[in-house]
Amino acid sequence: MSLLIECPHCHATNRLEASRLAELPNCGGCHQPILAGAPISVTSENLPAILKHSKLPVVIDFWAPWCGPCQTFGPTFAATAQAMAGKVLFVKVDTEAQAALGQQYKVRSIPTLAVFEGGVELERVSGALSAGQFKAWLMQFL
Repeated sequence: MSLLIECPHCHATNRLEASRLAELPNCGGCHQPILAGAPISVTSENLPAILKHSKLPVVIDFWAPWCGPCQTFGPTFAATAQAMAGKVLFVKVDTEAQAALGQQYKVRSIPTLAVFEGGVELERVSGALSAGQFKAWLMQFL
């Protein structure tokens, strides 16, 4: 199965076979790691394959552009993604643009953070966390 994944660094669209997710591939444009160092935006088309094929735990930030706490938490999520590159895959779901994903994962409030491993949800928490709280929450899954 072929996925279209936007590079979090240069925003180029990369076509990637789902089976290659475990290889942590680089962007064809900027040659930076596509799946490490920065959160990637996902859609209903590529999230299922990412969850299925990722060898790393996947943490999802369900957010919306109009949500104040989501905007406040965004830099914390991005900084943690950079600090934990290669240990956890960080993805963002814009519940405004991807409403079906919000419904599918029964997101009732935003921001909601969920951790998946092997395609199975392990835990979720709602609300903006401080950097320390977020990192402590994530460490239990490593």
